[in-house]
Amino acid sequence: MSHTSQKVLGRLRRKKHIRKTIIGSAERPRLCIFRSGKHIYAQIIDDEAGHTLASASSLSPELRGSDVDGGNKDGASAVGKLIGAKALEAQITTVVFDRNGFRYHGRVAALADAAREAGLQF
Repeated sequence: MSHTSQKVLGRLRRKKHIRKTIIGSAERPRLCIFRSGKHIYAQIIDDEAGHTLASASSLSPELRGSDVDGGNKDGASAVGKLIGAKALEAQITTVVFDRNGFRYHGRVAALADAAREAGLQF
């Protein structure tokens, strides 16, 4: 087994453990993030209804024209501000943060901090 697949399997094991307790509802949806090598993605999800209420990524049309690179902290901050703005448009103020098995460090922390600055509470 390669080193990369061991890392992915470890993240999926952590994700399964985390998702036992984190559940998004209509009152307090789940802010789920995914981090790849080049991009970062964020979704606000109502798990009870099974709907995505808002989403943003480094590939979003709002960020495409700017010099946003999803592979660094500045790009993650831009995505965090964008998901915060979209959440407030959808009248969502409080969320449950789902780091999806990733360490709360670097790009994940930058996205979370920017979302908090944009007005989300978690």
